[in-house]
This record gives sequence, structure tokens and C-alpha cells, in this order.
Amino acid sequence: MSNQQHTTEMTSHPDVVEMRDRLDRTAARGGVIALEGLILLAGLFAAISPWVVHFTGNTNLTINNLIVGIAIGLIGLGLALAPERTSGLAWLTVPLGAWLVISPWVVTVTHGAPNAAIWANCFVGGATALLGLLAMGLTVAFKHQARTRM
Repeated sequence: MSNQQHTTEMTSHPDVVEMRDRLDRTAARGGVIALEGLILLAGLFAAISPWVVHFTGNTNLTINNLIVGIAIGLIGLGLALAPERTSGLAWLTVPLGAWLVISPWVVTVTHGAPNAAIWANCFVGGATALLGLLAMGLTVAFKHQARTRM
């Protein structure tokens, strides 16, 4: 039997450089985590807005907001939990936010919705699109930093 020595010192770990880089990237993401959380909250608000703003009488718009809100919320959750794997999905929040803005006129039968629904959708859709643009910009910046490190 061979007598192997085990050291508890991390400097001898074969992946110490990669682990430090990953820790630096994660620690520097404080603002990004807040951004991802805001995307998640925007999606949740879009999903529950028919009941909060009281426009559930318009079934098409209610279903639309529920589906789009859940999609935005799942993107925000994915960005928060697995940013390395889902950062490429950040761009999807921009067209989803734009869709929320125009959906009160598109999905309703009369091509009009109650004022509360229009205001709620324009607010959350605009905020979602803006947050998506910010997330895309941060994704591009992180990828650019990663290329310059190599």
C-alpha cells in the first residue's frame, strides 16, 4: 500500500485558479443579482396583474398576462439560479416586455382594454424590456471580460 499524504491547504488544489476566478465573478455580481430579481418580480407581477388590477373579465388578456408573466418569471429565476447557463436567454425579456405593452390592443376582441389593464401592461412591459436590455448589456460585458482574461 502506498502512503498518500493529504494536505488541507487549498493552494495545492489543481483547480485553484479556476475556483478563484469563478468566486471573483460570482462576488462581483451583486448588482446583477438585483437585476435578475427584478426580472423575476416583473414576471410575477405580470402573471398576477389581472387579479391585482381587476381586469379578469377579459379572458384573452388574462391568459396572455399569465403565460407571458410566467415565462418572464422563469427566465428571471433561471438567470438568478444558473447564470452561466441561462445568460443567453436575457434577450428574450425584451420582446416579451414589448409584447406586454402592445397586447391590450392585440389580444382583446374589441382591440381595446380597460385603462387599468393598459397602464399595468405598459408599466410592467416597459420595465421588463428595460431590465432585459440591462441584462443583455451585462451579459455582453461579462463575456467580453472573460475573453480579455484569456
